[in-house]
Amino acid sequence: MSDAMAVTSATDATEAQSAPILPLAVRDLVLRFGDVTVLDGLSLDLGASGCTMVMGPNGSGKSLLLKLLHGLTQPTAGQILWGRHAAAEITARQALVFQKPVLLRRSVVDNIDFVLKARGKDRAQRDVLLDHVGLAHKADQPARLLSGGEAQRLALARALSTDPEVMFLDEPTASLDPASVLAIERIVNDARDRGVRIIFVTHDMGQARRMADDVVFLHGGRVAEHSPAPDFFPEPRCAAARDYLNGRIVV
Repeated sequence: MSDAMAVTSATDATEAQSAPILPLAVRDLVLRFGDVTVLDGLSLDLGASGCTMVMGPNGSGKSLLLKLLHGLTQPTAGQILWGRHAAAEITARQALVFQKPVLLRRSVVDNIDFVLKARGKDRAQRDVLLDHVGLAHKADQPARLLSGGEAQRLALARALSTDPEVMFLDEPTASLDPASVLAIERIVNDARDRGVRIIFVTHDMGQARRMADDVVFLHGGRVAEHSPAPDFFPEPRCAAARDYLNGRIVV
């Protein structure tokens, strides 16, 4: 390869890596575990900004969809395209926060430092992040001693320390007290306002109404409805979504 060709190839690779990862296009996604089909031809389009709430009954595939989008699980069939990228190519440009925080058995500040060091980022960011999530006064405390809400705020700080373009949240406020829920919503809303694309799984109707720009409703392993939030909550189009919002069990 000539020097000119090598430079062109390197430039093309750099441009591809820095190309936008949104919009998202999911086409005919299938996920099977043995004979059980969890997602069955799911298709979805998401734009470049805002907060998408993913809702649906238990077993509809919400958490698995997040793992697929983040590249943690591989689909049986179908495509996931983030801009010009396949899902596995841009995992480092995303962050995922689970329902139950997975924290290092170290201090609060060490949990942030570990991620910053691994990503080659300036550890001076840690104090700003901890202050932002209200944990600066517990920086040297063992993370295992944090309350549930505090642990989730640390998980959010750690996710934000990677400067994600997309942040997935899998029921991050489940079982938390109202004050903790609102604190976490504030952090997530601030991230969205700063341009982070939010994809958020929740069963909390009030939370979805407060935060959603649009709603993806899953049923039967497919997207049964995808609507702007102001349209979805007062008058969902599909019968399954109406039953779900009215508290009836969806089979």
